[in-house]
Parts: sequence; C-alpha cells; structure tokens
Amino acid sequence: MISLPSSCRAKDSKMKLTGKCFCGAVEIEVTGSPEAMGYCHCSSCRSWSGGPVNAFSLWKPEAVRIAAGAEHVAMFQKSKFSQRQYCAKCGGHLMTNHPPLGLVDVFAATIPDLAFKPGVHVNYAETVLQMRDGLPKLKDFPSEFGGSGEMVAE
Repeated sequence: MISLPSSCRAKDSKMKLTGKCFCGAVEIEVTGSPEAMGYCHCSSCRSWSGGPVNAFSLWKPEAVRIAAGAEHVAMFQKSKFSQRQYCAKCGGHLMTNHPPLGLVDVFAATIPDLAFKPGVHVNYAETVLQMRDGLPKLKDFPSEFGGSGEMVAE
C-alpha cells in the first residue's frame, strides 16, 4: 500500500462507524481511522458525485465491510483505477475501491458520524470550485500515488 504524508492522516484506531445507502438497504461499517481525508476535484469524481467536488475518506480494505445488504451492492468500473460501488435498489453511492492504491474511498457523506477533517485537495488543476481553505492543493495526485506531487496555488 502507498503511504500518505502525515498531514493527510487521521489517528483513531478504536473508531467504528456505520453508514447506509440512500434507502438504507445497504449498511457499511468502517473500523479504525481513515488513511487520509480530503477533496478530489477530478472530472470523474465530480460526475459520479453529482457535485463540484468529492469529499473522500480513504481506508485500508480490511477496515471496510458491508454489514448488511451485500446482495444489493452493484459496481461500475470505468477504469482500472476505480471500482465504484452503489446500491442497486436506490442508486445511492457507497464507496470506490482503488486497487492500484490498495485503498477504499468511503464517501464522507455515507458515514454521517465521521469527523471529516480534510488534509489535502487532489486533482486541483481540474477544479471548477476554488476552495480557499489553506489546505495543500495538488495538481494531480501525490507522487506516492503515481502523480506529480506538484502543488498549485489557492
């Protein structure tokens, strides 16, 4: 697995949280702490989320499990980088598996009790919504993820 800079990481190994899809048929559970939290500005995430930015929380795969409704989970894979999972009953987005990174993005809004503390913006070169929040803004991805690691100005 690729590691992220410490400024992007959360630290609570005892945390256990649950979330549900839009209709409640699928329940997911996350345990421990996300490896990173932040915002993605890429066109794929914007299109999938239906918003100008996607709030992500990245977890090790073993920290994420479908607690109920697995039979309703469907998947769409546009590229080798992302396997997007959603509820086949309501269309509610659940998570995106990123096999090359060894991480799963559980959408921050899917886990209502997650204390979302973003640490970075990725793919900021594609932004349609400038966010002047003082967080690091990466042109694409961190170099550890195969990106340039290049920072851009707010």
